[in-house]
Amino acid sequence: MIKKSTAIYTIIDDLLIEIEHKEPKNRRVIDSEIITTALISALYFGGNQEKAICFMKSTGLIPKMLSKSRFNRRLHLIRELIVDLFFQLSEMIKKVNISSEYIIDSFPIHTCDNMRISSSKLIQGEIYRGRKATMRRYFYGFNVHVLVTTDGIPVEYTFLPGSKHDSEALKQMPFYLPEGSKIYADSGYTNYKIEDMLKEAENINLLVARKSNSKRKRERYMEYIIESMRKRVETTFSEISTLLPKKIHAVTSYGFVLKVIMFLFSYTLNKMDC
Repeated sequence: MIKKSTAIYTIIDDLLIEIEHKEPKNRRVIDSEIITTALISALYFGGNQEKAICFMKSTGLIPKMLSKSRFNRRLHLIRELIVDLFFQLSEMIKKVNISSEYIIDSFPIHTCDNMRISSSKLIQGEIYRGRKATMRRYFYGFNVHVLVTTDGIPVEYTFLPGSKHDSEALKQMPFYLPEGSKIYADSGYTNYKIEDMLKEAENINLLVARKSNSKRKRERYMEYIIESMRKRVETTFSEISTLLPKKIHAVTSYGFVLKVIMFLFSYTLNKMDC
């Protein structure tokens, strides 16, 4: 765990140097140490930041570690920086992804049990009540849409309220991909307009599985390829689920989403075998 922590710190620090990140010189704990601790929290302690703080301090990796409250304040202040670092890392992954093939799918993240929806303080409204057809269950929270490589490494993501249709995620995804890239998706992502736009503007092929009543039929062999590629993402989501605790503790929706981002970030780093 110490070796992994050191490796993650090195990567984060290099990414910050690459973007010429500046911060006050008199800080006891720098931003790279804060981010590394949060990532270790997600990777090994189910998001329990207090345990990660104790680990980093007791092992001497960060002897001047902040208290839990000060750590949380610092972490929330650099939320946008963390998001920027994730996408900076994803650009590196895309450059070495020779096949230029990707898969998009989603998994639900519930903020509370169904019986506690009425008293939920994190989020409120019917817009967050969703149903995951493949899992045959309802949930209250967010759908996390993730774009992964064929090796299962996340490179892009977006959050949608539970009730929103999967195709809405296509409008939020940046799709910063090389020309000629292929994206495999299930029929829930059907949106002919976006398919055409990606093809014409970026030469990106959005290959969505067709429904039986689709106006744009595909050859059977292509449907088979799409289905085979999509199955790979199920393994990725299963592995991400093993990192997630039964309940993600957060006081605000802002903090809840940030914790989920840290789980995705830490999984990406771990998948790179850093």
